[in-house]
Amino acid sequence: MTSSRNFLGIPVRGDITAGATRVDQKPIEELRPIMQAVLDDPTIIEFGWRQYTPYFNDGDPCEFSVYGLWVRTEADQGDDVDEYDLEVVGHRTLGRVPGTWNEETRTYERGTYEGPDEARYVRVHALGGAIQGGAFEDVLLDAFGDHASITVRRTGIQVDFYEHD
Repeated sequence: MTSSRNFLGIPVRGDITAGATRVDQKPIEELRPIMQAVLDDPTIIEFGWRQYTPYFNDGDPCEFSVYGLWVRTEADQGDDVDEYDLEVVGHRTLGRVPGTWNEETRTYERGTYEGPDEARYVRVHALGGAIQGGAFEDVLLDAFGDHASITVRRTGIQVDFYEHD
């Protein structure tokens, strides 16, 4: 795009290529109640996610992001499952909201919740949206660093190096 800008009062001419578009960042105070609502649920033992900057992204810029929120509930205890099996999308003990794609209106139509506790489902999915939606990436990067696997329990937060491709 041709610019008619100035920088410190000095005219800038030429084509300026826009940089990465990031979601507006929110302060940590806005994340606290969303996370606390999940921590206060006595049936949730722990939850976590992975955050990293990809080493290679098929020619696109490699940008820090947060991936794969997972939740371990009491119903998952004792099972031989890892965090990939417990990712919120499709989590087997949180329930689900089935839906269908309406080709005519080009919209996704959500069905009725199916599962043991709709309020828990809503709280966990709100946390998923906050953690993975991009609005808290600066806060999470500052708090836990890059290339990290995060596990949150009521007693503390464990940060481990995350190995990825």
